[in-house]
Formats: sequence, structure tokens, C-alpha cells
Amino acid sequence: MTENRAARYKRVYEQLRGLIEGKSPDLVAAMATVCGVLHAKMPHHFWTGFYRVVGDELHVGPYEGAVACQVLRGGGVCLRAVETRAAVVVPDVSAFPGHIACDRRARSEIAVPLLKDGRAVAVLDVDSTELAQFTTDDAEPLERILGLLEPYL
Repeated sequence: MTENRAARYKRVYEQLRGLIEGKSPDLVAAMATVCGVLHAKMPHHFWTGFYRVVGDELHVGPYEGAVACQVLRGGGVCLRAVETRAAVVVPDVSAFPGHIACDRRARSEIAVPLLKDGRAVAVLDVDSTELAQFTTDDAEPLERILGLLEPYL
């Protein structure tokens, strides 16, 4: 990750902390705030949003970007993140077995699960229109940002 991106994540975290901690009325409002700020401040984000775990499916939650798949089931990057309870980085979505293409313009992706008591309750999904826009270095700052949501779980 470039120093510029690392510094941007730090600034985004501080901005979100000021907007969310003790101020968001509930989880949905906090998620929407996370999406709005990340999408506006991270120029490589094409789609930034949450999917909520509902049984063995994922249902779309707050997001910024093009129209999303409303339900994900049977595979994909987000479901892999839920199953493994770990961030999944995909440099080229066309090479990911079972990728679910909600928008054909998406070319790379990162999915980071939101955990409660060791169980995934949602996943933050970010797509880019360019290949290889995410690395494992993006996972830690995004996990830290998701930590701001823990009081609302």
C-alpha cells in the first residue's frame, strides 16, 4: 500500500470516528456513514457497501455506487469472507471461482467481514473498475474502521 493510501485510511478513520462514536443512532446509520465517507474519500472505490448475513444468504445493506445485487447466495467473494471470517482480496474478479457479477465494470474487490462474537453478521464489500486495486494491506485499516461499528452490534 502506498504511503498516500495509508495516510488516507488514517484520515478516513479519524473522520468516521468523529461522526460515529456516540453519535450514530443505530447500526444502519453507522454503516451508511462508513459507506459514504469511504466512497467519497477513496478514489479507487467504484462500489462501497455492506451485505447483511441472513441465514445462508447475504442481503444488501447501505451502499454507495451503482445498483447492487439485492441477494447473494451460493458463492462469491462476500460469502467467502463470511465463511472464513477473514478479509478476501481479489485482484481480478474474473479469475475468482464462483464470482457473482453484480456490475460487469467491477474488476477487483475486497470483502471484509463484520464479526460479532466470532460470527460474521455482515460484510463490507468494495469494488474497483481497475485490476489489482486492493492488497492485504487494505484489510487492516478497513477492519479498524469496522471496529467503529462494534458498539452497535
